[in-house]
Amino acid sequence: MQNNIDNYMLPPEWAKQSAMQLTWPHAATDWSEYLDDICATYVEMADAITRHERLIVVTPEPDNVKTQLEKRLSDCQMANITLHRCPTNDTWARDHGFITLTNGSATRLLDFRFNGWGDKFPADLDNAINRSLYDNKAVKGEYFDHNDFVLEGGSIESDGQGTVFTTSQCLLAPHRNQPLSRQDIEQRLKKWLCAERILWIDHGHLEGDDTDGHIDTLVRTAPDSTLLYVRCTDNNDCHYADLRLMEEQLGTFRTTDGRPYRLLPLPMPRPIYDGDDRLPATYANFVIINGAVIYPTYGQPDNDAEAARIIGEAFPGRELIGIDSRTVIRQHGSLHCCTMQLFS
Repeated sequence: MQNNIDNYMLPPEWAKQSAMQLTWPHAATDWSEYLDDICATYVEMADAITRHERLIVVTPEPDNVKTQLEKRLSDCQMANITLHRCPTNDTWARDHGFITLTNGSATRLLDFRFNGWGDKFPADLDNAINRSLYDNKAVKGEYFDHNDFVLEGGSIESDGQGTVFTTSQCLLAPHRNQPLSRQDIEQRLKKWLCAERILWIDHGHLEGDDTDGHIDTLVRTAPDSTLLYVRCTDNNDCHYADLRLMEEQLGTFRTTDGRPYRLLPLPMPRPIYDGDDRLPATYANFVIINGAVIYPTYGQPDNDAEAARIIGEAFPGRELIGIDSRTVIRQHGSLHCCTMQLFS
């Protein structure tokens, strides 16, 4: 681990969490055409999360959301929820939420700038959520303002051992942090995230992905130096060649003590379309919570079951909770994109 007298670190997502954040859909978001369907999915996520840990819900309509939740959740689960009133553009908490560091006794809340994945979408309201949460004491920790640097939570993965993984396609994309070089960005990430090293993945992309290749759609870390990753076995699929190159690069990575990573390939869902547009369905976009893993399903029983088996192999002893994500991917994300964990 990098020499850091305060011993702060970016925990791996399977570390003990203090809470999970959801930013709730509403009629002024892009979900408006199928608002009931997506809210039903969010209620299902809230049900799973509140059985295991505290949930913070950000919404401009807390009374409406409370009514939705009370129809399904018990009084005990409702007591595990903090409803925070705040205007929002959209719902992708993974990318506008705090990135949390901890040293076991104190917490740093890192507030980076969210600019709609390179100015693709309006994000001014979402970029102000963290400050609102902090000012209203909905979260606890020392606030660090990094709003001069664009960084989305879905673009980084930590193994909890001093290594942060990311993708060059995303962090070097236009309208993020130009004209900073790869070396400039790496130095900043190592300093701010208290990382010993950054491992860059140079291949991998899903059709329909608005994020320029977020790592949480492609490669995820797990205990015991394990990497779960999307594998494409259909050589007629447009993803085949690039994901094969990604797999080969992962095979070259070594842990800090020189060992190869344990690689667990996840299946690639069969193509799902919205009209003529292929959607970025991926089993890598699972959510780790205390004692459980929530994983996306896509109405493909064989692939859904195989993904659950592999995720269970990576996270033994945790409850596996499948949630149908076919509505979520209509807006080009999945379950992990909807959530952001906090540590204390």
